[in-house]
Amino acid sequence: MPGTTRCHQSLGITGSPLLSPPLAYGLGVDVDYPGFGTIVIDGNTFDSDVVVEDGRVRPRKKGPSRSYRDRYGHTPLSADEDIPWSASRLVIGTGASGRLPIMPEVSEEAKLRGVELIAVPTSEACRLLGTMGKNEANAILHVTC
Repeated sequence: MPGTTRCHQSLGITGSPLLSPPLAYGLGVDVDYPGFGTIVIDGNTFDSDVVVEDGRVRPRKKGPSRSYRDRYGHTPLSADEDIPWSASRLVIGTGASGRLPIMPEVSEEAKLRGVELIAVPTSEACRLLGTMGKNEANAILHVTC
């Protein structure tokens, strides 16, 4: 599909990602980010933010961060949320235009836990996730702005 960013992270597939560009080894889920407002994971379409942890997908519950919305003009990602810290990397897809604010406390918590924090627009986050090993990264993917 033109204009989509496709990252297929799979379990048990052998071969070179160079021979099959959409295939890579990563989260253990198939992620397709066609653009603003929609993400497709393992064939399920989501129109709101998601968290991928240990190969499982759940909705991002941003309620704990809503109290900071006025300060940022948008509900930010805050350390008050249930952030998936169980991998050595946390990839944050900051939306189609990269506008998801990330509060400094999230970076501080990542540093304390020894987790590498990577924050990039969601399309780039998909590409990065496709290059990482199965237990190497978790993700928070913002599907709009």
